[in-house]
Amino acid sequence: MKYYIGAYAASPNQTGWNPQLETAYYDELKQLPNIKGLEHPFLGKLHGHDDNWFLANIAPQWDYVFTCIPGIMNALGRNPQFGLASCNTAGRQQALDFMQQACNAVAKLNSHLGRQAVKAVMLQTAPARDQAAASADALYQSLSTMQQWDWQGAQLLIEHCDAYVPAHVPSKGFLSLSDEIAVLNRLNTVSDQAHKMGIVINWGRSVFETRRPDGALEHIMAVQAAGLLSGLMFSGVSDQDTEYGAWRDSHQPPQSSELVQHGEPGSWMTEQAIHQCLAAVEDLSRLSVLGAKIGIRPHQASVELRIAYIRDMLAILDRYC
Repeated sequence: MKYYIGAYAASPNQTGWNPQLETAYYDELKQLPNIKGLEHPFLGKLHGHDDNWFLANIAPQWDYVFTCIPGIMNALGRNPQFGLASCNTAGRQQALDFMQQACNAVAKLNSHLGRQAVKAVMLQTAPARDQAAASADALYQSLSTMQQWDWQGAQLLIEHCDAYVPAHVPSKGFLSLSDEIAVLNRLNTVSDQAHKMGIVINWGRSVFETRRPDGALEHIMAVQAAGLLSGLMFSGVSDQDTEYGAWRDSHQPPQSSELVQHGEPGSWMTEQAIHQCLAAVEDLSRLSVLGAKIGIRPHQASVELRIAYIRDMLAILDRYC
């Protein structure tokens, strides 16, 4: 099986932009046989630094899943009321404008490759509920509007981020999973098959929310029971104060072991936990999104080391898929 990789999280360009270094990184990514394509970050235009560089360096056979969370977090830094679920009219319109830009970027990438290369667009249900008012009804209105746009066949998916939980400081603090499920169940009853939406579970973000390794598995089961499970991305988290930080959405690699040489000892995302989640999915082949997104520490790590971490992560998936 082949997988999507959130390559941007493991990029050597975390604090600046060196196109030569990024080219070397992409050249190595192209040599990995089990990469289906990229989970690609959307920040307002096709590539955060240089659209032309991106188009010149991607593998022509790769497929793409856009994730809007980097751009959403940037926008929230400027306006806490930004978001598709915002009860603030201006904040919700800003989020719709941002998603229209994402739609345009989908068309640009597809046009360059001459095919429907973008398979899905993952959106997130901002704003943070400890900072601004948000509601399921506002999200429903936003999604109803977006369904009228030409996404060129790309499926719209909600990536569940950690919901606001009063017991601890959130990373994202967006809508609850139950709200997201309710909105999509309501929306899908009035949508044709081509526009039906689903939910992607990110392992680390579900564990961040629940503060339990089994939290991700529970979220997978809940979404699957609702008939909405469309994707699974593996990204780690931990309570230990390492270079990745305690309880930070820093995309920790899997826990190191005899089989996983390039990992993070304190990561809660063990090979066993990954296996349990994969085994719980009724049909992995029907998922629109399956893959991993890991960050690398230290930030000065070589391209070769970054690729080794990615290779070990994908090897875990290969052992169970």
